[in-house]
Amino acid sequence: MKNILLLIIVFFGSCKPIQTINFALNETVYTKTINCPENAECSIELIPNKLLEFKKDEFGNSYPIITEGEKTILKYTYKKNLVPNTQDSNYTEIVYAELNKTITEISLTSKELQTIKLYFGRLCYCKGETGYYPINNGNFKIEKSGKNTVKIDIEFSIKEVPQIISKISETISLKSNVTN
Repeated sequence: MKNILLLIIVFFGSCKPIQTINFALNETVYTKTINCPENAECSIELIPNKLLEFKKDEFGNSYPIITEGEKTILKYTYKKNLVPNTQDSNYTEIVYAELNKTITEISLTSKELQTIKLYFGRLCYCKGETGYYPINNGNFKIEKSGKNTVKIDIEFSIKEVPQIISKISETISLKSNVTN
């Protein structure tokens, strides 16, 4: 009996407490990322008090509209450095997601990704291979990684256009922008 009681105490005593996130942002959080391919700049923005909507133009191409609202928009931007003395060398990839106003831990896969309006945008002089596309194949996760930091992990693929970015793994500090 003593052995069973000791085993129960050791088991529950060694369990790591569950960490949760409950951050409400007051202002936009902008950070350059650490994990960015060479010859480019990458950044993540968390934009509070906004809504994200995707509309279609007269040609059927999707484009984002950001308006005032009660959500937080996550925007990841990959911007390839310009090629000197080359016209039309602009190349950008953008990933958008619409999160709850208060950022909480979240883990989604495949078809669940559209509950947060997860979209991939490719903007370049690439005839017939630009635009915004819903992401339906992949994983999206936000978890607490420290006192005032969150870890964002996104891994995805789309079929519509080629992509450079398929994995995003970054830790973001929210300390100067947090209300608990």
